[in-house]
Amino acid sequence: MNKSTRALLIACLALPFVAACQKEEAQQEQAAVEQAPLTAPTTDDENAWGEYLVEVVKRNMEGVVSSPYLYTLPAETSPDFQGFYDRQLEKAQLDIQRGIVEGNLLAYGGPSSNKTADLVIAAFQKAQPGSMKGVKVLFIGKAEDNERVQAAVAPAGVDYKFVEAK
Repeated sequence: MNKSTRALLIACLALPFVAACQKEEAQQEQAAVEQAPLTAPTTDDENAWGEYLVEVVKRNMEGVVSSPYLYTLPAETSPDFQGFYDRQLEKAQLDIQRGIVEGNLLAYGGPSSNKTADLVIAAFQKAQPGSMKGVKVLFIGKAEDNERVQAAVAPAGVDYKFVEAK
């Protein structure tokens, strides 16, 4: 085999490895772009909050094996806020009382961190101690509400995570 044929054969064999390296670099660059910091909406726009909350949930799905439960509230200035709050609370309480199995995610968020924290705390009042081991609870809100939410969900044995909406 002459030298030019060998060089051509080596180049052909090396080409898939070079392409694979370039593909891996492109995936790493895309992952960096996808994980760019999120900024919470500064308005009460429900669509903007919905998009933000969904994106935060997507970034926290590690270890979750089924569709997450997402409990959101509109701004307190929304018409029928109290009615919406009451319906979300009832749904959250029923879900927790029925039992959430390991590998699920419960996510809570909205423009009013204080009211969202109240919702989480009220929803977990009747949770049995240790009944939710392996369940992730994600609270998306303000730092000043974090401790009281964490204290309310801890007895249930959940894997708690706080994401500051800033």
